[in-house]
Amino acid sequence: MGILMRRVRRALSERAALVHPSLQPSSYVMLAHLIEAGPRRSADIAEAFDLDKGAVSRQVQHLVELGLVERTPDPADGRATILTATTEAKDRVDQVSRLRIEQLDERLAEWTAEDLDELVSRFSRYNATLDER
Repeated sequence: MGILMRRVRRALSERAALVHPSLQPSSYVMLAHLIEAGPRRSADIAEAFDLDKGAVSRQVQHLVELGLVERTPDPADGRATILTATTEAKDRVDQVSRLRIEQLDERLAEWTAEDLDELVSRFSRYNATLDER
């Protein structure tokens, strides 16, 4: 399991650097979530990642400074802001995702469909087991 975790950390670091050289892996994960989930308030992101609002605020500020996220006033609550991934961020993350898929396709080319199905099944079971606690 340790090898898998190191590979995941390395892959996230590589993806983050491809999006922007100064992007931290944890901010990359947050950015990818924002792209997938759509515009959100910081509080929604904090809840999704089980983080305190201060930690989210620092990461969001970093993403804004890199030009990857924009803040706009929340029309439902003037005190809050809505966070939106910029078009540039979406394009970069999409490009990095396509590259990663190509790399995985190459590395797993010799795996059968059954092998891949079994891997997905085992990881699904693993995740479900961890979610039970």
